Parts: sequence; C-alpha cells; structure tokens
Amino acid sequence: MLQGSYFDRVIEVRYHFTCLALCAKHKCAAQSTSKNRAIAEIMKFLKLTALMFVFLILGCNQTNRRTTLTIVQKSSTELDNKEELQELVRKLYEWRETKNSRLDFDPVADKEGRYIELDLKEHEQRLTELKQSGFFADQFLENYHKIALMIDNGLKTKTIEYLVGDLPPYGNGADPWCNCQDYPDKYWQTMIVDKIQLDNTNATFIWTWVDPTLGDRSFEYKVDAIKENDRWLITYLQGFDFNEFFPTK
Repeated sequence: MLQGSYFDRVIEVRYHFTCLALCAKHKCAAQSTSKNRAIAEIMKFLKLTALMFVFLILGCNQTNRRTTLTIVQKSSTELDNKEELQELVRKLYEWRETKNSRLDFDPVADKEGRYIELDLKEHEQRLTELKQSGFFADQFLENYHKIALMIDNGLKTKTIEYLVGDLPPYGNGADPWCNCQDYPDKYWQTMIVDKIQLDNTNATFIWTWVDPTLGDRSFEYKVDAIKENDRWLITYLQGFDFNEFFPTK
C-alpha cells in the first residue's frame, strides 16, 4: 500500500514537471512568434519611412529645379525686355535728331506779332509723321493731338497769350522730348534705361544718358510703353504729360 502510494506520487510529480516543461516550451514559442511579428512590423515601417523619404527628396529636387528654371526664365525675360526698351528709345531719339522734319505745335502769328492759332494743317502732317515712324502707340498720338487742340483753342479764344519772341506759355520752357535745353552730341548713343517696372505687356521706366562732360548720368526722363504684336511702342513721354503741359495756377 505504501509502495503504491510512493510510485503514484513519483508519477504525479513527473507529470507535473512534464506539464511545466510543455507550458514553458509553448510560452517561449508564443513569445518568439510575437517578437518575430514585432520585428516584421518594425522592418515594414522602416521600409515605408525610407521610401517616403526618397520620394520627399526627389520632390524637393524637382521643386528646386522648377524654381531655378522659373528664376532663370524670369531673369532672361527681364534682360530681353530691358535690351528691347533701350533699343527703342535709342532709335526713337536718333530718328528725332536725324530724320524728323516737322515742328511740334507750330503756331500762326498775326501782323501784330501775336500767335492767334495753331497751324492745324502742319499739325496733321506732324501726326502722320509720328505715326509712320513706327515708335508710337495710339495712346501717345491721341494725347499729342489733345495737346495741339488745347493750344489751338487757347490761342483762338485768347485764354493763352503768346507773343512772337517769347517762350511758349505752355510746357515748361524746355524741349518736351527730353525736358532739357541742351544735350550731348549724339546723345542717343549713350542713352540708358533703368528702373523698369513690368506689368504683362506694359512697361514704365526712365531713360538717362551719360554726359561725357559731366562723367555721370545727369537726369532722368520717364517713359511708358506697351508691347503690341511682339513690339514695344511708346505710350507716354514725360515732357508731353497733358497735366504738366498746362499746369493749373
């Protein structure tokens, strides 16, 4: 009886150790599986992160390339426009000094030496000459004609008093083409455009020249231009500003 109890106890103990061993083995296997799954998830995350980083780098490079290209194109366009505008004013003033044949706003005097009207026939021929020069847009020609009609009306109604030998009572007493009374020889060859402001097909800028006698840029003159059919045309010259031509007292 005692012997049977002993062997039963031994078997029972061995059974418990076997169960514990099996449990430990399954627990380790479960832990190992969980660990492997965690490692796999981490590797998957790292691969996705690396892939996103690569795409991010490529995207930044493409953006930088596009930005650089835009800057280069903009700089190239601005340089082209500056060269075209400078060529425009140089050719305009060369034409004015070498091929221009008519006067601006030529008045007619009576026997007493008083200007009584504008020579409108001469003015119409002058308008045609300006238009055929190819330098001016309609805006400039319309303003130029408006100034002529204002002078003519003022002389006829005697609201403008203008005697032969006097300076015109309109304008500023200077040459409206440059707002100057003197200029260097062949000045158009040293004319420079600057302070260019572009708005689509419109440009505002100033021109000046390098006076060899002074050694610097002596003054500035404002100009507006418009691009029509891929060509720049003058729309405004500072000396022909209507409001400045007839200043209110």
